[in-house]
Amino acid sequence: MEIQPQFPDEQSPRGEFTRQPDAFRGWVTADGSLGYLAEPGRYHLYVSWACPWAHRTIIVRKLKQLEGVIGMTVVDPIRDERGWAFREGSGHSLDPVNGFQYLRDAYKATDPNYIGRITVPVLWDRVTKRIVTNSDDDLMRIFNGEFNRFTESPIDLYPDGLRQEIDELNSFIYENVNDGVYRAGFATSQQAHERAARRLFAALDRLDARLAVRRYLFGPELVETDWRLFVTLVRFDAVYYGHFKCNIRRIIDYPNLFGYLKDLYQTDGIAETVNVDHIKRHYYMTHDDINPTRIVPIGPDQDLSTPHGRDHLSSR
Repeated sequence: MEIQPQFPDEQSPRGEFTRQPDAFRGWVTADGSLGYLAEPGRYHLYVSWACPWAHRTIIVRKLKQLEGVIGMTVVDPIRDERGWAFREGSGHSLDPVNGFQYLRDAYKATDPNYIGRITVPVLWDRVTKRIVTNSDDDLMRIFNGEFNRFTESPIDLYPDGLRQEIDELNSFIYENVNDGVYRAGFATSQQAHERAARRLFAALDRLDARLAVRRYLFGPELVETDWRLFVTLVRFDAVYYGHFKCNIRRIIDYPNLFGYLKDLYQTDGIAETVNVDHIKRHYYMTHDDINPTRIVPIGPDQDLSTPHGRDHLSSR
């Protein structure tokens, strides 16, 4: 039987999923020196509640109190052959900026010759009428530092003294955990799946041990690395454990990672960025090569609002 990969253009001959690079990498700065000036009302964020890469940017926008500065529209969680769509419904909406029906319209408006996969998040510039960037990595940094004069939030998720260490741990988590679940789930050979899954759980074991002696990944203060990890952890037991066959252990089975997940979830404003319905419907109904029946499971029964028990690590 011939196996059809989820994204054929991103699949190696050995059955390995190799994610495409971000297509647009413009940068918004406080002084406009790189072409895009940070201004309230100028930029609009297109996201999916389901997508972990988009979720990162939603979280930073929330933590930096930029909701009134940067608009946001949520796409429908069900992605078909036409890509992400703007539809009015529960938790998603029509595009109020351009009247686009599909997110691909924004890509084509920016580059009529674009042929890659359409992804979220997307930051749209109302002035030049084009995509600034579709890089979640860049958007996290842009939201963290370039709009500071428009917010009263003192949070700095990328502090000077930790930047090299943050970059190193970000890379480890991306390779083995964030993208690791996709490398396991989208693999089309047994060997590729097992390699990715073993690396994933070795990394989770290592992170669980790290969190045994500190509240967050770098001690008592949250940085961007914590939120990069959070978006994968919060989807893990509901989606990656079963749908992507990453089933050696659940996050609830890790004493430190599970408490850490609950701790981050209970941070002010974060719970409202987690839409489990969108997450589950997107994965189970969109990846019909993996789940051809499109049945969405009713579990797991997981309460992230219970005490996390990590307060005693606050000073470490």
